[in-house]
Amino acid sequence: MRIKSYDSGRSAEKLVEAAHGALLSDGAYLMPAAVTTSCLGLEEDAWNRFRTHWEALSTDKYASKRGTRRQRRYGWFSFVAATGQTGLRPQVSFVQPENSNPLYIGVDRSFEPLTESFVADPVFRAVLQLLGRLATALDDAAVWDAKVHPFRVIASAGADGLPTPEGVHRDGVTLVSSLLVGRRNAAGGDSSVVGPKGTPLLTTTLREPGDLLIGDDRRTLHGVSPVRPVDRSRPAYRDVLVVTFAPA
Repeated sequence: MRIKSYDSGRSAEKLVEAAHGALLSDGAYLMPAAVTTSCLGLEEDAWNRFRTHWEALSTDKYASKRGTRRQRRYGWFSFVAATGQTGLRPQVSFVQPENSNPLYIGVDRSFEPLTESFVADPVFRAVLQLLGRLATALDDAAVWDAKVHPFRVIASAGADGLPTPEGVHRDGVTLVSSLLVGRRNAAGGDSSVVGPKGTPLLTTTLREPGDLLIGDDRRTLHGVSPVRPVDRSRPAYRDVLVVTFAPA
């Protein structure tokens, strides 16, 4: 798939329409950081402020049991298509649906909730609104469930970081997204999207805060290669925000 180039003269509305078209035609789309920032109406330094929430994540004990160093939190929101209204739902266990992540199908996993400051952050609120608009290109559901997962994958000289230890997979939703918030001392972490029969559709490395990869999870599968430290004397970090949308 050829990655569409960014035209700095286009309005945010036109940029969202371009993403809509790519999702419908190709099943996946890479929104470069400059486009994401424009669509969200943010200043570039907003990503540095937003990234501080990743210092308050908790250890993912389920990943640790499989030898993966990962930190995360979790939240569940509603999104009303007609109005764009969002609401935080009560915290419950996270369960992946059938025909999705093979490591955790049917497993109830309990994660620490999103912090109040994260939920109230204007960057997060803008991201949720943007992704809700993109989801409506794929389905005409009146109300959507949005599952929100801030992740930090940690790598060291003795252990690669595994963003997707399950390999290439589906999440069992309609829209899946991965927003890069930051990378430190990290090599690798290449994202790939393939068709149902494994046909490569898109391969990229999210490098700039604001790089956003979105996909139609019903038509595609996705995975991320291991992360390694550039300087092997220091840990490597890959901070992303994964948000999925499915009809409520």
